[in-house]
Amino acid sequence: MSTKKSITSRSFWTIIIGGMLTGMGNGSVFGATLMCLLGRSGFGSWGGDGLTAYDPSTFTGFIDWAMIVFGFAFCAILVVGLNRHEKMESAAG
Repeated sequence: MSTKKSITSRSFWTIIIGGMLTGMGNGSVFGATLMCLLGRSGFGSWGGDGLTAYDPSTFTGFIDWAMIVFGFAFCAILVVGLNRHEKMESAAG
């Protein structure tokens, strides 16, 4: 007797790869929009090389963190969506 794994557990890598790629892509669009609207007005440094690329006080670091946060948010959205899909599927059949 075998138990069927949940859709979410079977889709682990799809959630991680698809969520991070989509989320980080949208985070980069957010960064480009921010750059067009504000420039570097609130940031003392552009950032960019080495660890300064992830320092949120620099413009590049802020955008990199925004991309990471968007990526995790999209992973969470995929998990919620797949769990709701599984509930609907199990209720139908």
